[in-house]
Amino acid sequence: MANIIKNKKEICFDKERGKALRIIEAGISSVLPFHVVKSLVKYDKKNGVLTIKKDRYRILGKRVFIIGAGKASCNMAKAMENVLGDRTITKGVVICKKADFKMKKVKLIEAGHPIPNAKSIYGANEILSLKSNCSLNENDIVISLISGGGSSLMATPPKGISLKDIKIVNDLLIKSGANIREINCVRKHLSRVKGGHLAKHYWPVKIISLIISDVAKNRTNVIASGPTSPDSSTFSDAYNILDKYNLSEKIPCSVIKFLKRGIMGKESETPKQLTNCKNYIIADNRLALNNMAKQGINLGFKPFIITNCQKGDPEKIARKIASKIINGYYKKYNLLLMGGEMTPSLPKNSGKGGRNQHFVAAFMFEMMKYNGDWLVASFATDGSDFINKVGGAIADSHSLAQVKKKSIDVKCYLKKFNSYNLFKKIGGSLLLSKDTGTNVGDVTLFILK
Repeated sequence: MANIIKNKKEICFDKERGKALRIIEAGISSVLPFHVVKSLVKYDKKNGVLTIKKDRYRILGKRVFIIGAGKASCNMAKAMENVLGDRTITKGVVICKKADFKMKKVKLIEAGHPIPNAKSIYGANEILSLKSNCSLNENDIVISLISGGGSSLMATPPKGISLKDIKIVNDLLIKSGANIREINCVRKHLSRVKGGHLAKHYWPVKIISLIISDVAKNRTNVIASGPTSPDSSTFSDAYNILDKYNLSEKIPCSVIKFLKRGIMGKESETPKQLTNCKNYIIADNRLALNNMAKQGINLGFKPFIITNCQKGDPEKIARKIASKIINGYYKKYNLLLMGGEMTPSLPKNSGKGGRNQHFVAAFMFEMMKYNGDWLVASFATDGSDFINKVGGAIADSHSLAQVKKKSIDVKCYLKKFNSYNLFKKIGGSLLLSKDTGTNVGDVTLFILK
């Protein structure tokens, strides 16, 4: 099992906390790229046959190229090199958040996340130019490695829209409370690779996409904004989302003008059909939760998975789950598991925190009404809960005792979205981590007595 949470000794006051962290680490370990690629992708070097799940591809005599973008894509590429052998790979370009190693045939490019930077554009252009530079054709194979985070890591704004414009749009959307589907709809229509444009660019080359999902229901057209998936959304949808969250007046004029040109049919829509792609989901939030449940059973718990598609405002969700627990809705179980990705709406001049930290703080506030012992922990599977090296938070009855002892006004911290500083003051609550190399959204657990 991977050592993911770095400050276990400091925060494990009792056995329950230790068990909670072991359960979280079991879930994340099960969705690490090297593990899932090696378990689902096989290569028969003698016959030149690549097997993905149950599908077989004869690649003997063909040139094989690797492309990709996302938080997990770098480690996926390393795993593919291990499966295929570097001699089978002709060339490749993969964009990631951080690369701690080099590859013989694949160029790894570090770029910006959650806000794209100049390297995001450089990397995307390198992937696009690979086709012409190497004269790819229908006899070649491209293996695409996609995971969450690819939307910002691989950015190619259309002509007339600057990187600064894209940064402003991304920042406004992230803080607006828009869900990932809505954010990606806008991103797709401000890109030359998202929303199936990458696959369209490579046609007629065959693309095999291996995807680690960080979105509900594993929609391939949403993960990393769906570079190898057809897209049903339109320019009108993108414009309406900006309008829905009252962003139209704040968005740069160049973006508004481009979207309006698209609505009038003067810009190319995202492709609604693609014939050269095959997409495979190789890991997702459900896989992580299932392995957390298995570990829970091994530790003597009775687990129940609430959902792997949780979304919405963290405070509202915390209030709803706390109410059910207080009213005995889950009385048959003592370990509850939940996954997904919540989307908070940030106030003006917000404090420091992340969605997982905010959820734990809100849940802790609601559990002031509960008589029994309890524990909650919520963690971003990529290891970064909006703050670098902070993966999430843990709280329990002990945390509430510290709140009372130090006379901390939890509600005030919640109002300012200042959960990080709240937990710093309480102590023993922040889960310190680093980039895990994967991303399947967030995982949350509740232990009840």
